[in-house]
Amino acid sequence: MAETGTDTPEATTARTGNWRLRHLPVLLAATAVSALAAAGVGALLDGPTAALGAALGVAVTALSYTLTTVVLAWADSVNPQLVLPFGLGLYAAKFTLLGGVMMAVAASGWAGLLPLCVGIAVGVVVWTGVHIWWLTVVHARRAD
Repeated sequence: MAETGTDTPEATTARTGNWRLRHLPVLLAATAVSALAAAGVGALLDGPTAALGAALGVAVTALSYTLTTVVLAWADSVNPQLVLPFGLGLYAAKFTLLGGVMMAVAASGWAGLLPLCVGIAVGVVVWTGVHIWWLTVVHARRAD
């Protein structure tokens, strides 16, 4: 047992609710690496515009998923019954905004549109894959 006034890292995490965001640094690091890789591939295949588009696509995914993670962690910390309405509202708002931005980019004729779309897909695959890894390997190990 810990002394009075001192907590183990696990106790502090459980008490403060930081467990809701514990996975975020790993996800952001993996996404940053994938953004650099996407930019490199884009540059090799089609030049600087493709590099920018691919990197921005991964960044769009990371921003979207990070926003969702933080908002839902907050909602859960306040009242778990807020997770569903905040999640659905945020989902609708994000996809409305993303659709509007994608239509504006498409209307502009920017040459980086296709790499942007590919970057978004890469970001989704990387984020989801790392999140699955976190849940099945890291989080499962902590639960033991």
